Amino acid sequence: MATQMIIRVEPRLKNKVTRLAKAEGKNLSELVRELLEKYTKERDMSAYIDDLWDKIGQNLIKNNISESDIKKAIKQMRIKSA
Repeated sequence: MATQMIIRVEPRLKNKVTRLAKAEGKNLSELVRELLEKYTKERDMSAYIDDLWDKIGQNLIKNNISESDIKKAIKQMRIKSA
């Protein structure tokens, strides 16, 4: 179940945000929830890293790159760096 959160904003800002929400067919609470979800998602490092690993995995599969290909590439880079 949802819980309430009380925030303080200037009346002018509240009126602007309320108008924008209505223009999108939402109420103020819906808009604020969406903004908070987006904010936390963008700043959640573990979720970002999980998404990054998923993209890397999909790229490896798409390009038919095997585990041995990765090991070879790492070995070559270590030799170059030495």
